[in-house]
Amino acid sequence: MDRRKFLSVTIKTFFVILGVITSAIALITTYPFRIKKRTVKYFPVMDEDELPRRGVKTVVFSYKRQDRLLTTRAFVVNHANELYVLSPVCTHLGCLVNWHRKKKQFLCPCHGGKYDITGKVLAGPPPAPLTRLPMRIQKGKLYIGMKV
Repeated sequence: MDRRKFLSVTIKTFFVILGVITSAIALITTYPFRIKKRTVKYFPVMDEDELPRRGVKTVVFSYKRQDRLLTTRAFVVNHANELYVLSPVCTHLGCLVNWHRKKKQFLCPCHGGKYDITGKVLAGPPPAPLTRLPMRIQKGKLYIGMKV
């Protein structure tokens, strides 16, 4: 093997190894291991008689995670005889969306994302619909599930 070929193979091998190491480090540091370990716990949000008969109702509630009290909000929706809870987090960059009653849409104030009442994307950059949160009704109360 001549010197030119040896240097060429050595340099190519170096950059391949560097690429593999860089990719491994990026994967390890960005993969959300802590989220996968969390379990869903249900928190009481409202009485059953306060549920919306139709349309959207915004609820604000607190829950405890790792000795910290966190406050968040969610949208309780009653549409086409179906009751469900939507997360307020835009699937584009994590901004909080708002319900616009006259337009009957969820609007992201940051990047123009628009969702219909079921959470499906109507316009803008969001790649996926709004997340449906787990919920259940027990003993006359609505409980929303959060990963803690």
